[in-house]
Amino acid sequence: MKRITLVCLLLANCAFAQVKNKEQVPDFKLETILNAPVKRIELNQLKGKLVWIEFWATWCGGCIIAMPHLQQLQTKYKDKLQVITVTSESVTRTKQFLKARPSNLWFAVDTGYTLQKHFPYSLIPHSVLIGTDGKLIAATAPENITEKVIDSLLAKQEVHLAEKKDNPTTDYIKEYFYAADTVQNRLMVQSEIKGGSGMMIPFLDQPAFAGRRLTFVNATLSGMYSKAFGDFRYQRTINKVGQDKNKIYCLDIIVKDPKDLIPTLKAELLKRFDMQAKTEKQEKEVYVLKIADMDKFNAIPRNKSGKRTYYSRHGEIDQQSIDMFDFADFLETFGTYKSLIVDETGNKEKLDIKFSFQPEDPTSLPKVLNSMGLSLEKAKRQVEFLVLYK
Repeated sequence: MKRITLVCLLLANCAFAQVKNKEQVPDFKLETILNAPVKRIELNQLKGKLVWIEFWATWCGGCIIAMPHLQQLQTKYKDKLQVITVTSESVTRTKQFLKARPSNLWFAVDTGYTLQKHFPYSLIPHSVLIGTDGKLIAATAPENITEKVIDSLLAKQEVHLAEKKDNPTTDYIKEYFYAADTVQNRLMVQSEIKGGSGMMIPFLDQPAFAGRRLTFVNATLSGMYSKAFGDFRYQRTINKVGQDKNKIYCLDIIVKDPKDLIPTLKAELLKRFDMQAKTEKQEKEVYVLKIADMDKFNAIPRNKSGKRTYYSRHGEIDQQSIDMFDFADFLETFGTYKSLIVDETGNKEKLDIKFSFQPEDPTSLPKVLNSMGLSLEKAKRQVEFLVLYK
């Protein structure tokens, strides 16, 4: 199941340092500014301007969609407004993005999450608007900051923006789904945690629960069914349920024996929700993953530690003990082809794969794959789908 949005990475004391509306914002510093006449900035240097802090990431679709709106306002209010985008991604990745998508905005790199202690959030995009007097106007969504709003603020008129209420919890399990290591069986189902991130937690790093516990936080039913009925990828699930398809739930399941985890999850979903599931094969146009150069492919590090890791996101992967089937999954989920990927390498080895590519550049990923001795060829194949229906 795909993650819905940004994970919460907050400083331990963020709850105490959070700035409230109409409070004076501390004179924070941003040490790395790109695409600007300065390399670092302090808030007091922008006194007399409206300051718009936009938390975003290159992998966040909603953030990218909002960018033209920010750029248009920055152009119109050039000397009266300063928009500063803030990302936790690397300087290299941010520069890649700017090369592919030039902008008139300032881009701050804040890998230490220094601003989150003042403006905690869990979902992006997340907009923070600061008045000309240095006081917080609101934390809101980018579409709520309009020309009318800016004109009113510059005219010293009071505005009321819809507040974006996130739930920046640092530990969802401890706060909402705590269970002692000795718990043998449990099932908890609850509604959406408002303002919280969406994720699936498999507890693979916790010996007491590994293999026998799963927790879904703010997950769709289709995401939970996809896990229960065969780990179907997002693109391989067909939801025919209609109006219920976007409902969000939380579910925590613990079983005594790991072999019972998925069967129990499947049975509980069918019992509790008015949704059935079946699989069917359809002929689709896909990209086939193949080995094109065996010498290059053999140069990929083979895993020796036996440790499986899972880090990946749009434009980046760093996984140990991954096989080609799971690598095809990465390409299908985070690659630039926007298509189904079928593994036909015939290779079952466990590899250590680490690289980044530039999603904004269509030639970037093929170059990386070529360096690994791999290729993607367009073809038609029979593909199995999970079909959800009432």
